Amino acid sequence: MPRVKTEQSEPLLLNKTDLCKSLAISTTAFDKWGVKPYKKQGRQSLYSVADVVANRVGNERDKHKPMEGEDPDKELTIDYQRFRLTKAQADGQELKNEKERKEVVDVSFNTFVLSKMAAQVAPQLDQIPLRLKRKYPQLEEYMLDFIKSEVIKSMNVVSELAESVESLLDEYLASADQ
Repeated sequence: MPRVKTEQSEPLLLNKTDLCKSLAISTTAFDKWGVKPYKKQGRQSLYSVADVVANRVGNERDKHKPMEGEDPDKELTIDYQRFRLTKAQADGQELKNEKERKEVVDVSFNTFVLSKMAAQVAPQLDQIPLRLKRKYPQLEEYMLDFIKSEVIKSMNVVSELAESVESLLDEYLASADQ
């Protein structure tokens, strides 16, 4: 079967003035588009309508492309960020409700309470050797000194406990994760 030959015709070319009239724009606006001439005849530049259309289509595509350094999934990112914000607000409100029901307390509150307790227990521990001496006058001095040293060690442990609440919390959370 013989092959049908189609003739490649040269595209219709218009000079800038005629092209601008057909597009209803000024020549200045057309110059800003940056369309390359199809060919030049003397001082006159001739433009292909296909080149003008390709220029405008490319310009519209560039408008909708993400800018350099911009996330291509910007809409997804914005939606994800909204989700995270909403979740954080819900978690914050839930924590606030638990605090109001006195189900949870801050670590700083625990530290405060333990330091107050240590301050109240310390004088009681400090008086143990004196009370023992009054009640049991026959106790030797070296026995009372030993009791005093043990009481001082206990007081130090109690005072350090209040300061180590945060590290104890970290230790507890680490063991709970395993």
